[in-house]
Amino acid sequence: MKRRLAREIAVSSLYQMEMNEVTAAEAVDMLMEELRQDNELGADPKEAGSTDDFARELVYGVLERKQAIDGMLQQFLTGWQVDRLSRVDRQVLRLACYEMVFRDDVPPKAAINEAIELAKHFGTDESGKFVNGVLGKLLQEIDELKA
Repeated sequence: MKRRLAREIAVSSLYQMEMNEVTAAEAVDMLMEELRQDNELGADPKEAGSTDDFARELVYGVLERKQAIDGMLQQFLTGWQVDRLSRVDRQVLRLACYEMVFRDDVPPKAAINEAIELAKHFGTDESGKFVNGVLGKLLQEIDELKA
């Protein structure tokens, strides 16, 4: 399974849900269908099943804890409000916060590195630095946030 691909699908799904008011299932289904049909990402079709499962875990996990995640992120957004962030940066930060705080299968530093790469891929030139700064502050308080 390619976790990076699943994270890309998760961020894209979260973005789609916010932009187009579609359900989580509809967003992931649409992106997985594109993956299976167009396969512009160069993914191995044999990995589609495990990628689909992990992407859905991430999307549903973020949705179930969105309020808590946004509250945590707000603590580390100096001079910003979560709802005023770019949609891409917001989804990347939500996903990374979910993985760092609510999952035990991803080391927090790995989640930060993945988030930076996603921000660079989907966001602006400054997105990677911004995401790194916010998540770096979150990492310093990770034990308290998990408690």
